[in-house]
Amino acid sequence: MIRFENVSFRYPNAEQPTLRDVDLHVPEGELCLVVGRTGSGKSTLLRAVNGLVPHFSGGLLTGRVTVEGRDTRDHPPRELADVVGFVGQDPDAGFVTDTVEDELAYAMENLGLAPATMRRRVEDVLDLLGLADLRGRALSTLSAGQQQRVAVGSVLTAHPRVLVLDEPTSALDPPAAEEVLAALQRLVHDLGLTVLLAEHRLERVAQYADRVVLVDGSTVTAGPPGDVLADAPVAPPVVKLGRLAGWSPLPLSVRDARRTAAPLRERLADRKPSEDSARAPGAVVASADGLSARYGSLVALREVSLDFRAGEVVALMGRNGAGKTTLLAHLVGMRKPATGRVTVGGRPPYGRGGRELARVVGLVPQDPGRLLYAESVAEECRAADREAGLAPGSTAAVLDRLAPWVPADRHPSDLSEGERLALALAVVLGGEPPLVLLDEPTRGLDYTAKSRLVPLLRGLAERGHAVVLSTHDVELAAELTDRTVVMAEGEVVADGPTRDVVRQSPAFAPQVNKVLGGGWLTVAEIATALG
Repeated sequence: MIRFENVSFRYPNAEQPTLRDVDLHVPEGELCLVVGRTGSGKSTLLRAVNGLVPHFSGGLLTGRVTVEGRDTRDHPPRELADVVGFVGQDPDAGFVTDTVEDELAYAMENLGLAPATMRRRVEDVLDLLGLADLRGRALSTLSAGQQQRVAVGSVLTAHPRVLVLDEPTSALDPPAAEEVLAALQRLVHDLGLTVLLAEHRLERVAQYADRVVLVDGSTVTAGPPGDVLADAPVAPPVVKLGRLAGWSPLPLSVRDARRTAAPLRERLADRKPSEDSARAPGAVVASADGLSARYGSLVALREVSLDFRAGEVVALMGRNGAGKTTLLAHLVGMRKPATGRVTVGGRPPYGRGGRELARVVGLVPQDPGRLLYAESVAEECRAADREAGLAPGSTAAVLDRLAPWVPADRHPSDLSEGERLALALAVVLGGEPPLVLLDEPTRGLDYTAKSRLVPLLRGLAERGHAVVLSTHDVELAAELTDRTVVMAEGEVVADGPTRDVVRQSPAFAPQVNKVLGGGWLTVAEIATALG
């Protein structure tokens, strides 16, 4: 179905090729998972399948890429649309209509399908992806996760033979991600669809893959999931747990791990996880008191009352559309409360000047490109230093700790989604505001980049800053946060120590806890307990 024959690709003005001598065959009816570190070339590989590389990217492509016998050099994306459906990392950038139902129908209109066929397919996709309740909603009012599902649905209605997805679950809460992945499984097994997807949250996807493609620098390796992930630099927690415990074959799912874990549970029976940090939170940095918010007739927040204290790392979790991003928008002064009160540093955040506000609160939004405007990574870092009154090189030093491979001379728009996020994180974290707000801070980041982000945020908390992150990344919450707040339909439904909150929730418990129970959350805790 998909063939790469000795394919190499170099972007314009790049010194080194992003892909080199790639030979790859993806048969019909397989789910193929593409993995690798942030910026390794995964998105380039995916975009070569539907001709975006090189027809829109520019650059030099050598070798041959064919999809169902069509050479992508001779067929631009519009001539492959009936065969390949593509969903990028930023679904909002690909929308061309105003409402959910219109977006689902748009691709079929371009293909000239009959109205009756279009109607039937729209209904099928609404049910398949759980979008029926959103059919009349404006796309601009949807959460990022809801937009992701609409983007997937908009290509499925055209009934392509190949579906290419770049980070399809990155903005989805765990239950919604499971819904999308279950739908993809049905399409692969029942309809023979070929799915090629890149994903950093391997704990969600590895168990479903028929084949894994590891992109490491310009080297590409493909094979069965267990074989490739056994020594890969990126791997989900259950695989890392299997490596630590010496299990063979390595588990790819919680179910596989639980079947093997009885001896390990016995070894841990008389041991307990290390006590959580005894660092007591400090003074209140920000608070919401009876906060309510609406988008037209939609109630986004319902009388939310929360305090965020110095020295505390707090996770906001919950389904897509639960109100997490809306809460962050109020804390940073982007929205004024409909009712209730918000304070940051003892004063309402709205109505302050930009520079004054930036000294007390910093937000990295879901779309990191909104913070970036310079012509290169280096200039972006220098501008951030000037605006925050930092010593020259301060922001660049933070970026080097997060993602040292990001080229200083590259334009921010030419970076991968994860690299842009790393740059935006450096811009905000370099200024060290007393309140740091992060909206999906690991979207597009691999495990290595996340492992670099964790000590940065812990260091801020230890120096008395308050860190609040809205996230669907349960593994990050388990590793990093002191406290977890779970929201649903604009209300707070749980608030307490992370270890207590996540272990009580099937949706938000990390893989290690699902396998071993007993309050264990991370592989690092198991390694410490085993000495």
